[in-house]
Amino acid sequence: MTIIEEHAIQARITLSAVGWVISDAATMVGSVPGLYSIHAAQDGWAELGLDYRAGIPLYVGKSESNLAHRELGQHFAINPAVPSRTGGSTVRRSFAALLREPLGLRGVPRNKDNPERFANFGLEPDGDHLLTQWMHEHLTLAVWPMPNNVDIKQLGAVEIDVIKYWVPPLNIKDNPGRLRHLRVARAQLAADARAWASRGHPVL
Repeated sequence: MTIIEEHAIQARITLSAVGWVISDAATMVGSVPGLYSIHAAQDGWAELGLDYRAGIPLYVGKSESNLAHRELGQHFAINPAVPSRTGGSTVRRSFAALLREPLGLRGVPRNKDNPERFANFGLEPDGDHLLTQWMHEHLTLAVWPMPNNVDIKQLGAVEIDVIKYWVPPLNIKDNPGRLRHLRVARAQLAADARAWASRGHPVL
């Protein structure tokens, strides 16, 4: 067994835990590199239009520098003084895509002053708020801090191993079982953003 395989097993054990609700995670997630997993109960999977898979996270990701900043700051927007920006987070874009109809979300250009790269769509502030609220109410976090004997390159290899083992439904890169449903849903919000750019106002 290689060192990557050994660490991947340990990471899966740690990341399979449901973890913390977002309000508690703010004091539990360290400012260190590592992997993280995002979980939801069965009703959360249902609202996302996904078949529930017990013990499997919705998403696995990594931070090469600061788990607290990447998870809680970028994805979960825990600081009310800092506006959430779905356009800067592929995790938020995936959740937004699957919740487009349940929450009434519509995509807009990430940068309205220079609308381009519509695949990196954003949301209007009200939509971002609704998405953040849903994520805080339905999702939990678990983290695996990077051990001292692992470097950044190895951390990436462990992440890929974990993704390939679990095939989390919201992972896109390195996922052998990428969801067509997710790809289509993200394309719809990208189309919303493109339509906004042509009209100068949101799609209704």
